[in-house]
Amino acid sequence: MGEFIKTQNTDHLLYLGLDRGRSNALHLEMVLELTQELEKAEKDPAIEAIILHGKEGFFSSGLDLITLYEYDKDQIEAFWNAFIDLVYKLVAFPKPAVASITGHSPAGGCVLALCCDYRVMAQGEFIIGLNEVPVGIVVPSSIFALYSFWIGQAQAYRNLLEGKLLNPADALACGLVDETIPADRILTAAGRKAKVVAQFDKTAWASTKLNLRHELLNNIANSKAIAIDQVLEQWWKPSTRQILKTIITNLTTKKA
Repeated sequence: MGEFIKTQNTDHLLYLGLDRGRSNALHLEMVLELTQELEKAEKDPAIEAIILHGKEGFFSSGLDLITLYEYDKDQIEAFWNAFIDLVYKLVAFPKPAVASITGHSPAGGCVLALCCDYRVMAQGEFIIGLNEVPVGIVVPSSIFALYSFWIGQAQAYRNLLEGKLLNPADALACGLVDETIPADRILTAAGRKAKVVAQFDKTAWASTKLNLRHELLNNIANSKAIAIDQVLEQWWKPSTRQILKTIITNLTTKKA
């Protein structure tokens, strides 16, 4: 059992539970641990599908800005390298991957859900979407491609540039999620969906999935260096540091 990822293997389905603090905010160690679990699941013939889930109230709040703000230049570069590698690994995962969005899922949390094949979201007062721009983080073209893959380019373009966050009903209406379910039934629904897909011929399903994601994977791989350069250049600008500081102050005040 990992420190930040809790795994449970039930009936050939691997449940990967994000488990860090109340909101499952992502830092370097958590990203590396999730990547490692995906590598193990891919190689294990006993695992037919994965279900990525959070906990009550939060799937993941995205990047842990409080921790990342304190990273030095080497650490933040290592983080972005690891995060983009994780996105690639999850998009390229050859077995069915279902996101069980158990609550709030903005920014990096939304990105993880977008990598999966199917998204089930808990009904309630939750938000999902990519709100990086208002935070002062540059959105790479590969993340736009990933968002567009599900909701279309025009909608993704509008949403990204205004940092739009959606409630479960609106996310369902635009195709960002596939299903909304009462929170207490969400893991059952995700497991049921994974089981249905896992019944298909595994080679045919995996090869078709990777064919359909070929352009997406090329985009993530080919734009990685540029994406990291852009993100890091923006990250250290005084204006961005000020936005982050304000957000962190608000977050820590809320916690207190």
